[in-house]
Amino acid sequence: MAHPTHEGLVRGIRRWDLVAMAVNGIVGAGIFGLPSEVFGRIGVYSLFAFAACSLVVVVIILCFCEVGSRFSETGGPYLYAREAFGPLVGFEVGWLIWVARLTAFAANCNLLVGYLSFFWPAASANPWRPAIITSVVVLISLVNILGVRDAAIVSNFFTIGKLIPLVLFIAIGLFLIQPERYSLGLAPGYGKFSSSCLLLIYAFSGFEMAIIPAGEARDPRRNLPFALLTAVGVVAVVYMLIQVVCIGTLPELATSDRPLADSATTFLGAAGGAIISAGALVSIFGNLNVILLAGSRLPFAMAERSELPQFIGSVHQRFRTPHVSILITAAVMLALTLSGTFVYAATISAIARLLTYAASCAALPVLRRRERELPALFRAPAGVALAVIALLLCAWLLANSTTRQARDASIAAAIGLLIYFIYRLRRGRR
Repeated sequence: MAHPTHEGLVRGIRRWDLVAMAVNGIVGAGIFGLPSEVFGRIGVYSLFAFAACSLVVVVIILCFCEVGSRFSETGGPYLYAREAFGPLVGFEVGWLIWVARLTAFAANCNLLVGYLSFFWPAASANPWRPAIITSVVVLISLVNILGVRDAAIVSNFFTIGKLIPLVLFIAIGLFLIQPERYSLGLAPGYGKFSSSCLLLIYAFSGFEMAIIPAGEARDPRRNLPFALLTAVGVVAVVYMLIQVVCIGTLPELATSDRPLADSATTFLGAAGGAIISAGALVSIFGNLNVILLAGSRLPFAMAERSELPQFIGSVHQRFRTPHVSILITAAVMLALTLSGTFVYAATISAIARLLTYAASCAALPVLRRRERELPALFRAPAGVALAVIALLLCAWLLANSTTRQARDASIAAAIGLLIYFIYRLRRGRR
C-alpha cells in the first residue's frame, strides 16, 4: 500500500481513473430518463436545449479547471469556497454538494429499479423494491470501504460497460432515423425552454465528483483539468447524438418512461430494448458507486477542519478509507431513496449543484489575487470574464426553478447553517 497522505488517505486514483470517474459522474440515470421529459416540454427544440447545456457546463468546467489546479486536498468545491470566502460559506457549499449527492443517489437508484422492471416487472413493487434498493446501497458501501483503488477499478469497469451500449444505440439508430420527425414547429416560450435547460443540468452535471476526492488522486493539480475537459467533450457528443436518435426513431418519445430502451426496441426489436435496459442498469450502478465515493468525502473533509464531529473524519486503519463518513452518507441515501421519485429529486439536485457551481466560479477571481500563495497549473482563457459569464448562466437557470423547488432547496441550505452554528456553539462551550 502507498504511504498515507497527511489526511490518512492513499493516492490510488490515476489520471484515466479520474476521466472514468468524471464520465461516470455525468453519465448516470439522467440520459436514460430525461430525453423524453425534455422532448415532452419543448419538442424538437430539445436539441437546442442539449446544446445550450453543453455550453453552460463547458464554461463552468473551465472555471473549475483553474480553481482546482490550485489544490491537492479532499473537498473540491467545499475547499475552494472555504479558501476564497471563509469557513461559513465553505461549509454551506460543502453541505449543499452533499445534499446534491444524496438527492442524485435517490433519483438514480429509483430509476435503476425502473429499468430493472424491464426484465423483472415485480422489481418496482413491494416487497422487492425496498429489498433491491437496500442491497444496492449495502454492496456499494462495502466496495467503497474496502479501498479507494477498488472503488476506482469498479468505476472504470462500469464506465466502459455503460458506453458500449450507448455507442451501439447511436451507431445503429443514426441510419434508421426519419427526417420528417425533426420539423421544428412553433418555438417554445422562454420559460419552458429555460426550465428544460434547468432539468438537463442534472444530466450534464456530476463532473465535480472527480474533483472532490482529490486527496486520493495522483498529481490532481495536473490531472483534474485534463480529466474534466476530456470527459465533458465525450459526454456532450454522446448526449446530442442520443437525443437525435430518440427523436428520429420513437414517435411516442414524449410519453415514454424508458426512452432509450423504447427507441432501441423500435429498430432492434426486443433485443434492442434489452441491451439498452442492461446498459442503463450498468450505467446507473456505476454512477451510484461514484456518487457515494465523492459524497462521503465531504463530511470527512469538514470533520478534518473541525466543522463536524471528529469521529466523522476517522480513517480505517487497514483500508485507509473514511469508513464512518461512508456509512453515514450511505444510510441517509438509503432513507431518501426509499421515499423519493426520479424527476423531483433530479430537479432539487440540479438546484443544489448550481448554487455550489456558482460559488466555485466566484472563487476564481478571488484566488487569482492570491497567485503567489496558491499558484494555478491551469489558466482558463479570459478567466475573470469567464467566471462572470458562468455566474450569469447559473443565475439564469436558477431563476427558472419553481417556488416549491426553491423552497425545498432553501430549507436544505438553512438546515446546513443550523448544523454549522450548533456545532460551533458546542465547540465554543467545550
